[in-house]
Amino acid sequence: MRIGFIGFGHRAETLVPQFRAAAEDFRVAAVADPDADGARARLDALALGAPVALHPDAETMLAREDLDGVVLATRCSLHARIAPLVLARGLPLFLEKPVATTYADLRALEAAGAASRSPVLVSFPLRVSPLAVLAKEIVDSGRLGRIENAVAFNDVPYGGVYYHGWYRDEAETGGLFLQKATHDLDYVGHLLDRAPAEVCAMTSKTVFRGDRPAGLRCAECPERDACPEGPYSMAHVRFDDPQGPWCCFASDTGNEDAGAVLVRYEDGTFLSYAQNFYARKGAARRGVRLYGYDGTLGFDWYRDEVRVWMHSSTRTEVHKVDSAAMAHSGGDFRLAENFVRLVRDPSAASAAPLAAGVRSALLCLAARESARTKTFMKAGYPD
Repeated sequence: MRIGFIGFGHRAETLVPQFRAAAEDFRVAAVADPDADGARARLDALALGAPVALHPDAETMLAREDLDGVVLATRCSLHARIAPLVLARGLPLFLEKPVATTYADLRALEAAGAASRSPVLVSFPLRVSPLAVLAKEIVDSGRLGRIENAVAFNDVPYGGVYYHGWYRDEAETGGLFLQKATHDLDYVGHLLDRAPAEVCAMTSKTVFRGDRPAGLRCAECPERDACPEGPYSMAHVRFDDPQGPWCCFASDTGNEDAGAVLVRYEDGTFLSYAQNFYARKGAARRGVRLYGYDGTLGFDWYRDEVRVWMHSSTRTEVHKVDSAAMAHSGGDFRLAENFVRLVRDPSAASAAPLAAGVRSALLCLAARESARTKTFMKAGYPD
């Protein structure tokens, strides 16, 4: 199974063991990455045992290599621009999220997908994680009654990566709705199985901002040992890993540091979702509560359990899942299994098709625009 990787950074490196566990004959046949030294170092660390052809760009790799499928794991702004090259060749495509960072790129990607026979799997591991699968089974059983309301949350304990590292560049990320909420709006939408109609959102940037010089690196800062986000504090006070080389209080630090989204669905029900990037340690949480007339279901990946409260009794059900130590709580392996099936049989069902990636990106783009303009936005392309 000869698979090409377009972009071979940290995400690609973490995916390879999942693919290899899903299929013994999975082989990284070729890599396209302008950072040849970085890609080679990551490939060597994986000890794949077979030579991998390195190419400077996607076009060259696709023209020269005989591949069975492609994993697209570049930086975010390139996903929608490179994916059509793969789709034009009819190859199975594993597409990292967000699938696009602008409306124009998303339209072009959707059109390319409609014209292609390629099966597409979007990297939405949360929707296929064991915890979410169990929640979906309970919701679909009807025990809770019709779900009337949802409240989701994501308090990110490693939020510094979005201000210390390359993710601080909003031109690359498209903002943190597209970075993080794209997962959450996807899995909640998957659980509810209803069409979104309207979006309202708000963001704030009150912590990771400041007037330090643009481009300042922590190692070069005269206040590095006193800074609460500096290397000394990270290592000896907070006992955290470094999260990037740049000052998060510099004038060029991008991204909001908190945000909230309201999604109204066509049937009148709604979701409220909030994300925060300065929560730390035990404050971490990510999950949802789903409210029906007969019962309420709640889960949190950091607690690794699903709870069900039945409204007509005093009983509370607790389902332990034991997946917290797995990559993306077990979702990455399920994605790998599904992609292997798509490569072997392109007619197989995708666990997260391109339409799911487009739907989530549209919600995130609408949320970004709503926060900017302080208006409600429709959950689709602007007129």
